[in-house]
Amino acid sequence: MLILTPGAAPLTLLETLWREGAAFRLDPAARPAVEAAAARVRQAAEGGAAVYGVNTGFGKLASVKIAAEDTAALQRNLILSHCCGVGEALDVGTTRLMMALKLLSLGRGASGVRWEVIAQIEALIAAGVTPLVPAQGSVGASGDLAPLAHMTAVMLGHGAAFFTGQCMNGAEALERAGISPITLGPKEGLALINGTQFSTALALTGLFDGWRLARAALVTGCLSTDAIMGSTAPLQPAIHRLRGHRGQIDVAAAMRDLMAGSEIRESHRDGDSRVQDPYCIRCQPQVLGAAVDLLRQVAGTLEIEANAVTDNPLVTEDGIFSGGNFHAEPVAFAADIIALALAEIGAIAQRRVALMVDPTLSHDLPPFLTPDPGLNSGYMIAEVTTAALMSENKHLAHPCSTDSTPTSANQEDHVSMAAHGARRLQRMNANLSVILGVEALCAAQGIFYRAPLATAPRLADAVAALRAVVPPLAEDRYLAPEIERAAALVRGDALAAAAGLEFAL
Repeated sequence: MLILTPGAAPLTLLETLWREGAAFRLDPAARPAVEAAAARVRQAAEGGAAVYGVNTGFGKLASVKIAAEDTAALQRNLILSHCCGVGEALDVGTTRLMMALKLLSLGRGASGVRWEVIAQIEALIAAGVTPLVPAQGSVGASGDLAPLAHMTAVMLGHGAAFFTGQCMNGAEALERAGISPITLGPKEGLALINGTQFSTALALTGLFDGWRLARAALVTGCLSTDAIMGSTAPLQPAIHRLRGHRGQIDVAAAMRDLMAGSEIRESHRDGDSRVQDPYCIRCQPQVLGAAVDLLRQVAGTLEIEANAVTDNPLVTEDGIFSGGNFHAEPVAFAADIIALALAEIGAIAQRRVALMVDPTLSHDLPPFLTPDPGLNSGYMIAEVTTAALMSENKHLAHPCSTDSTPTSANQEDHVSMAAHGARRLQRMNANLSVILGVEALCAAQGIFYRAPLATAPRLADAVAALRAVVPPLAEDRYLAPEIERAAALVRGDALAAAAGLEFAL
């Protein structure tokens, strides 16, 4: 059981929760602060002053006063009216992560919900009831309203949910799980749907997978360097110290370690007529290192956001105040930055693939890495596939945070677009995993042609892991399943693990 401590949940815990489907709950020590804030909301609801979200309408309707006897209906109507999401359902793991982030936010004791609301979310998690959350419909400001409303609807016995591997009506899922629907009190519906938890969950999963792919790119880049008999001189520590960027320094050090002991490298250290390698080989520390720096920067931003209170209004000891913490601009920028890093990791990896299949550049490797070119096409079209995916990722990397549009009768006149900015990262990571998978296939084939010279021991272990699922290429054969197996090896961090790579975010 993972315990979520409000304000102090590390990314490592959140990644474990997401990847492993671990059970989780909020730290009970958060309860006094939560109940104190709920008491302040009850006091405001019983008073005569208009307090946004407690006894008023919402958004453009904030000036409409709601009678005390209608506050429960107000919160219920808010949830049902905001269930306007469309598109494919968010996967179960990411939905659970979103729910964990909502617990962390509510647990800070500034949202004004009763502990019963937190207990209801925990009950869904414990019973395996996962709300069906459509992936489209949020603009990332005023909170991820539609996605979080779909989550909340199941708590009330509405909407749809996944339970025991089936999708069913929310009321049926609660009944079968032995959970009673909850009736929301003042402000509780608003606290549940205001917030950036949908966008943040998607950005986090993009970061988690993106970091694995950055690790894999270290290994595939080293394999490609040995395959084309590239130089390790550009990895000299002094070069990178003189520039000073941490990511560049770390990438160069990791590459030196991975390539240590390569017979291929030693065979051409002297007498090589080539003076310099192409940039896709020579500038790997500069490009991948810059991407690593971006991912590390984003990790800091998203860890803060994961532990933040992002609903509105907020309940403090000094009063209940309306603000704008629901605006997901930090998440939107983070998602755009991740997208840029993913696109560039793929762009330089694709050029390494192109280098290896081109006999004019690969230093005597056979055309398209096939032993009988002409009769066989080898990895010719696998390289074309990587070019297609690289181009697609370049288009997807276009910034979303600059694309604000007014909503809600111009009350919400600047929005972040964080939701779809983060949602595209899943597609970009899938594309990048294929590019790196194909690079691994080509590099392993190139190293095969360098025999009897051997690659570095750690790189040989990576090749062995690949060869356990894909044999060397002789005659042409049906390649699509092999590309997917190589991509899966990359996505699962198995290639980096086989090489013994220690490279932490």
